[in-house]
Amino acid sequence: MSDVEEIRLEPCEPGVLTPAELRTLFLFEKLTDEQLGWLATHGCTMRVPAGGLVIREGDPAEAFVVLLSGTIALTRRVGGDEVTTVRTEQRGVYMGATQAYLRDDGVPRNYMASMRALSDSEFFMVSAADFGWLMREWFPMAIHLLEGLALGMRSSQAAIGERQRLAALGALSAGLMHELNNPAAAAARATSALRQRVAAMRMKLGKLAAGKVAPDRLTALLELQEEVIERAAKSPALTAMQTADLEDALGEWMDERNITGGWDVAPVFAQGGIDTACLTELESRLASPELLDQAIHWIGYALETEQLMSDIEDATGRVSSLVHSAKQYSHLDRAAHQWIDVHVGLESTLVMLAHKIGDGVEVVKEYDRELPQIPAHPAELNQVWTNLIDNAVQAMSGVGTLTIRTYREDDRLVVSIGDTGPGVPPEIRKRVFEPFFTTKPVGEGTGLGLDISYRIVVNGHGGDIALESQPGDTRFLVRLPFAEPASS
Repeated sequence: MSDVEEIRLEPCEPGVLTPAELRTLFLFEKLTDEQLGWLATHGCTMRVPAGGLVIREGDPAEAFVVLLSGTIALTRRVGGDEVTTVRTEQRGVYMGATQAYLRDDGVPRNYMASMRALSDSEFFMVSAADFGWLMREWFPMAIHLLEGLALGMRSSQAAIGERQRLAALGALSAGLMHELNNPAAAAARATSALRQRVAAMRMKLGKLAAGKVAPDRLTALLELQEEVIERAAKSPALTAMQTADLEDALGEWMDERNITGGWDVAPVFAQGGIDTACLTELESRLASPELLDQAIHWIGYALETEQLMSDIEDATGRVSSLVHSAKQYSHLDRAAHQWIDVHVGLESTLVMLAHKIGDGVEVVKEYDRELPQIPAHPAELNQVWTNLIDNAVQAMSGVGTLTIRTYREDDRLVVSIGDTGPGVPPEIRKRVFEPFFTTKPVGEGTGLGLDISYRIVVNGHGGDIALESQPGDTRFLVRLPFAEPASS
């Protein structure tokens, strides 16, 4: 890419530093004369003017560099910004191919940071190949220990990371099964009750027909039934107190007219929002006291049937919604990288974590629905939302307010996930994104959730993730670019 800054170094001068001068550097002070002589022969010095780039983050690690004079700064990319991690003028500090001694396992060795000279600087440099050779030949036991440590940590991180993903999957699956069980059980109960009501309606219809009801009366009764059902569908929702008062009024109305089992039928009419005025109108239109009892029960069965069918519709709709949310969360039916509406992932994650959030946490959503779509790996971002929301709920011990906001900040979309927990102490904030660092008790956390989230957001999406915390107000701010990262 044309706008990538080139590294322009003065030619490396071999043999400039003598063994005695190399011994003045703390890194080499314990080497033998023979080793220092080899190092002086295979190393060289280079000079970099003020402002010059010495090594670039992400480039192949081809050199081991030791500062001889000047001031340098190490920086890392965080989204589109360069963040200074170290600024020093200490003679002898080293950087670059510091892991060149590890055996070749197919993993690329790249510079982990960029280094820039802030003043005219001079360096002693050894190629990665030579540095790796001297470490393996001169310090074989130390290399075995270092290799074991490096490979062991990598293996442990991979194994624990896999275990964490499996544990998270198991927890989410258990939660999903719990959420699915409720509407499925409700649908089963409603279906069983519906079967009984339909059977009772058939029997009631037979009794009406056997009672030699005139055809015009039966037609009028059917019309009344449809009108009552339509009125129930349009009736406003009542509070529990209003429903109880309506049940009492309907029960008294039916008791005065000697309706069989009136107090059992009254709740059905009250649930449908049917009041005594409606029943009085029905009574006047029937103009037949002996028909009123059967008509009330028949219409009650019809109302209850409608209510049961609505319950089944709601339950199956809930199941469908949960399955849809699970598909959105896992993105099993979508491409890995795509343009997405970040709110879809947030909503599906909240559904999947509903069992963890519980009733003690109030969820406040402050979404800017006008935000455009962003390029992302949706399944990976959903893992980030899962980690942050789960941490927030645990920090509040299941009681508090979870606030999720989305808004624009310059050329980035920001997702803020906040909680009202006790906050993160200042001495811990700078470590929360470190691998294996956790404040949770043994067995409750691996210390990989925020590290994984950081790598997904920063390395995988060119974004940034930051923590702002004080007692009662802790927020993780995830910043994601609106545009595709530029290719080099």
